[in-house]
Amino acid sequence: MTAESLQILTLAGSFFALTFLGVPISVAIGLGSFLTLLLSFGFHDAAFVVAPQLASGLQSSGLLAIPLFILAGNLMNRGGIARRLVAFASLLVGWMPGAMAHITVVANMLFGALSGSGVAAAAAVGGLMVPEQDKAGYDRTYCAAVNVSSCSTGLLIPPSGALIVYSLSSGGTSIAALFVAGYLPGLLMGFSVMLAATFVAVRHKYPRVTYPPFSRIVRIVLEAVPAALLVFVVMGGILSGIYTPTEASGVAVLLSLIAALIYGEFRLRDLPEVLRNSATTSSIVLFLVASSKAMAFVIAYSDVPFAVETAFRSLSENPVVLLLALNLVLLVVGAFMDMTPAILIFTPIFLPVAVGIGVDPVTFGIILVFNLSIGLCTPPVGAALFVGASISGVSIDKLTRSLIPFFLALVAALQFVTFVPNLSLMLPRLAGFIH
Repeated sequence: MTAESLQILTLAGSFFALTFLGVPISVAIGLGSFLTLLLSFGFHDAAFVVAPQLASGLQSSGLLAIPLFILAGNLMNRGGIARRLVAFASLLVGWMPGAMAHITVVANMLFGALSGSGVAAAAAVGGLMVPEQDKAGYDRTYCAAVNVSSCSTGLLIPPSGALIVYSLSSGGTSIAALFVAGYLPGLLMGFSVMLAATFVAVRHKYPRVTYPPFSRIVRIVLEAVPAALLVFVVMGGILSGIYTPTEASGVAVLLSLIAALIYGEFRLRDLPEVLRNSATTSSIVLFLVASSKAMAFVIAYSDVPFAVETAFRSLSENPVVLLLALNLVLLVVGAFMDMTPAILIFTPIFLPVAVGIGVDPVTFGIILVFNLSIGLCTPPVGAALFVGASISGVSIDKLTRSLIPFFLALVAALQFVTFVPNLSLMLPRLAGFIH
């Protein structure tokens, strides 16, 4: 056995063993990397290699956007924005068959994009929609499946924390280009769920919604304006070059606080708790980033990307076959691992494979996040699946069966994003972020 093979086995084996024993995944990543380096350097030198890698992993100014967007999302969660967006979504798609399902999808797209969290969207939107769906006579399992399968659309529609993490772990892919690239795939993701929901709704003859009086419609639109302005100002500033994505995260925090105060469901006395929760979440993510930097060094040192690319090339030289295999692997990864550690671990492994067959790093980032977003709603560890089941009060097994048509729709949309790269690259090219 070669030294590289032994290092790869040690890295993978120690990581999975520690994870199986219940060690936090960020700690498992760091310890697995350290144990692998022990094979080559010994304790003293291995410590001196790992420590600078942990520190350098946190020395990117782009990392500042992560805690700020997390804080902005928490302010939105507490500020009553979800309820306003649900009401606004009902005006947009209430005329469609199975209107409650389509309202859920659109609200998840809007709220998920604002909050940057699929799980938060599933909890907020699902909690608001369950009573209304019950009144309209909808099947709870069907509605829960729509909520779970659509909550992760906001992870592609900017501003997206997942795309920021990918940018950092890919070695500096433009965050602005990734943000703009996520629009059309994110919309396609939502529309694919709506298409599957329509087929089920027509078969069960689920009703449309009754539109409110004109005065109520005007009030709903006006109440949605602060949330809409938030997206417009944040992304408009990035596209126009007024500020960077990192600076935009600070703008998002300020505007989220103002919007929450305007809606009247947030008080300044709530701010310490929001700050504390945001700091806790941010520390977990940043520790993951730091430990993953050490693992990225070990992966490169052990020639893991070359070994993976060789393994893929042994399957076929056909790029179509290789991309299908890559999607299959990432779908399995997403089913067993949370998004942030999966991006940090597998980007340095699979990005060279994708680039080697002609995939642009921006396109691969969208493909990667799309795959892992689907994993949020699939067993055995899909966080959105368990949140959606809890909110709606349905069992995991019933919900999983109801998710099948939506899962198939999402996989079909994923293939479209994979094999039509212009869907991701058209807007960044028009904006001048890539050539």
